[in-house]
Amino acid sequence: MRGVLRPSPGTGAGADNATVTWPNPPDDPESSTTVKKTTGARLTQILLACGALYAVLYVVVNDVVAAGLYEGYDPVSQAVSELSATGSPAKAFLTAIFPVGLALMVAFGIGVRRAAGRRRALRVTGDLLVAHGIVALLWLAFPMTSRTDITAGAPAAANDVGHIVMTAVTVAFILSQIGFSAAAFGWRFRLYAAVSAAAVVVFGTLTGIQARNVAIGEPTPWMGLAERLSIAPWLLWMAVLAVMLMTARYAGPAAPATPTAPREPGSARR
Repeated sequence: MRGVLRPSPGTGAGADNATVTWPNPPDDPESSTTVKKTTGARLTQILLACGALYAVLYVVVNDVVAAGLYEGYDPVSQAVSELSATGSPAKAFLTAIFPVGLALMVAFGIGVRRAAGRRRALRVTGDLLVAHGIVALLWLAFPMTSRTDITAGAPAAANDVGHIVMTAVTVAFILSQIGFSAAAFGWRFRLYAAVSAAAVVVFGTLTGIQARNVAIGEPTPWMGLAERLSIAPWLLWMAVLAVMLMTARYAGPAAPATPTAPREPGSARR
């Protein structure tokens, strides 16, 4: 209903007798809906930005801050997990900051799901990110045993067995996320996703081959580099997906078509 300002009885005609209307009063349902849509879109943008932030934070936290706290740490030959291993000087810092990273991953997953629209594969991608962030809390219960505390040839400790299981679960999450996201986009992104997944598998395998030397006290000259080359494609994928969805450059295959105005009777075709 439009607001109307009417003159008091007995007033003269002219400017004082004008009627003033407000096209969108505060209680207008249409205006309220627009505000809600704008707020929801901004929230989705913030949640999506958490994906890019997670990728940056992962590198800074591990290879800059934590590696700086660990005197003598070699990122080329040592695994990322050794930064949070038992007895590591960086363990306390990483344990404290770890939930922050997981919160960013969960937020990103929610953002992906909100931006998915009718694209089911993208909704599943968001669900996988959320599940990954929750399950990853178990990493705190299974830290890797420090190399200095490992007895060559001795059976693996329970925490190390759990660490290996969590590694396998993490790889499964990563490949599933990349795979389902590929199904939601065109061939260019699918090709990019396939290359990323292949890099994760190839360099992950090379990491696993050298990781066996840790238990027997043998050197691992390229293990750290191989592991980082396995993780990097996934982190880059998160950032790329976040930017794509934030800039809204892609219209999903199930997105509603833009309605066209009906032709006037007798209008000529071009």
